[in-house]
Amino acid sequence: MATYVLAPHELEEQRPDGDTATVSLAFDASRGSEILEQCIVRYGPGRSRLVETGDRIAVLYVAAGRGEIHVAGRAHPVEAATGVYVGSGESYEVENLGPEELVVVMVTAPSEQNGSSPGSRRTVREADQPNLTASGDREFRYLVTQEVGCRDMTQFYGVIAPGRAPDHSHVYDEVIYVLEGEGVLHGDGADKPVSAGSCIHLPPFFVHSLENSGDAPMRIVAVFHPAGDPASRAYEANE
Repeated sequence: MATYVLAPHELEEQRPDGDTATVSLAFDASRGSEILEQCIVRYGPGRSRLVETGDRIAVLYVAAGRGEIHVAGRAHPVEAATGVYVGSGESYEVENLGPEELVVVMVTAPSEQNGSSPGSRRTVREADQPNLTASGDREFRYLVTQEVGCRDMTQFYGVIAPGRAPDHSHVYDEVIYVLEGEGVLHGDGADKPVSAGSCIHLPPFFVHSLENSGDAPMRIVAVFHPAGDPASRAYEANE
């Protein structure tokens, strides 16, 4: 059976010698995600080793901490709830200004669109983005989009109210990181528990429902490919 949910304890940590970054790979082709690769990266104090994107583009989300991302000779301040875009063929370093750990959700995908290169703006603060509504009482905010040069993927922050939405599917390929809350992913004839730190992969046309089984809002950050509207549906069951 395909893997759709990974709990935090199922992620294996690796820390290259001489680096400040501890990397936990969540989804890639080995777990059924042929296009998107999702990692959770934890940075200790100091400046990380150089990361080269190669022929892929990278979308980052700062889940905790503060620091700077150094790209093309420029330092971009980042803090919790900030999205960052790095284009293909670029390299970057992450500096943790401390004292707490800097936690980043990193998603990469092949660079496909011509001209999908960053402009002068690379970072997007969640607090600066308008709050939009999806189906039911779910809300989201766009983060990294084509407005900062990313034409292949869309990154968004979402809020899921307590309860369960109807089963549905999307045309896009999506990976999700649960920032806060608890619930259940329903799909493929199984119910998988999710909680803060869980990683989720939703393949195109996968019929599912992400239920918030708690009493407080569930908060997520998600990236999907190809870029588009996170509220779009390929299929939705009648309520």
